[in-house]
Amino acid sequence: MESRNFELAKHLRHELHQHPELSNEEVWTKQHLINFLKTNTKLEIIDKGTWFYAAYRAGEDKKNLAFRADYDALPMDEGINLPHGSQFAGKAHKCGHDGHVATLAGFALEIDQNGADQNIFFLFQPAEETGDGAIQCIDLIKEERIDEIFGYHNMSGLPFKSVGVIDGTAHCASKGMTISMEGSPAHASQPEDGRNPSLAIANVISAISDFTSPDKNKGLILCTVVQVAIGERAFGLSASKGDLLLTIRALYEDEMDRLQKNLEDLAKAQAEEFGLNVSFSYNDEFPETVNHKESTDKIRQVAEAKGMQLLELTEAFRASEDYGHYTKLTKGSYCYIGNGENHPQVHTYEYDFRDELIEIGVELFKGLAEMQS
Repeated sequence: MESRNFELAKHLRHELHQHPELSNEEVWTKQHLINFLKTNTKLEIIDKGTWFYAAYRAGEDKKNLAFRADYDALPMDEGINLPHGSQFAGKAHKCGHDGHVATLAGFALEIDQNGADQNIFFLFQPAEETGDGAIQCIDLIKEERIDEIFGYHNMSGLPFKSVGVIDGTAHCASKGMTISMEGSPAHASQPEDGRNPSLAIANVISAISDFTSPDKNKGLILCTVVQVAIGERAFGLSASKGDLLLTIRALYEDEMDRLQKNLEDLAKAQAEEFGLNVSFSYNDEFPETVNHKESTDKIRQVAEAKGMQLLELTEAFRASEDYGHYTKLTKGSYCYIGNGENHPQVHTYEYDFRDELIEIGVELFKGLAEMQS
């Protein structure tokens, strides 16, 4: 990577870090990235409203490759003193998405300056953290007839600058599930005059282990209680409403769907037993992310050719990633670049993206763009 391009990309990363925006609120971020590309490249910019992509077109008979990066921040404080620290309380780039888009922008500089034998599409995606960003952007796959798509995530716990790969499922499917139950209120001294959802919700919680399997060797199926909210803070009133918030996840979507149905059926049975109304709502829905071996093999080849440390990962990450929407529609693979074994984990106050990974990501993407098959 040209040193000037690295400095531009690093400066961009720091600017983005100072101006974090949450999922589906990335107005400044999107425009700043567009301005950066317009100022520093001659690439075509296609503005899709909530998202955009840039294009380098080599010819209609060429292969269409896409490279994706996400750019939303997290709803948390910076937590550490950085010269490029967040300027907004309660918002910070603590997952490294600022580094991901800086990498993609740096890659765009290199392609614009040096050209490519393939058509290259640079996909800048919002709202990964809530799981609804990729679903907004999947039109790119059909509109530009994308043959293959690549992306990466920085990963703490892996050796610094190493490249981690895995075939098949790379990230579990997951979604947020809310079970809402409603009965009727009564005086706390006469709870029999009302319908209290507490026992019904407690019974659902106690039965969760009947439907889950934390053993990854048998197929991971997990359900995590994230919040229980029952009744009001009024000691004279028997509760009449309650919400149980769960995160359900599994290695495969059909297993997650089966877990969801089991929980719904149980909640309906409990609601009927206690005379309650029950309803369900869902958010932060992520598909499983599945890597195509053919694409992952290309990452392996590039990493080895460029002398990068290659790690073969043996199990999928429990955490979800909406990149899976893309690999449902075309070939592709999602890999990982190591922050270092002892670097703070993402989503923690101590974390910050390491600028040196920009160059690794750019070189990896360049190698993939240069492959002919």
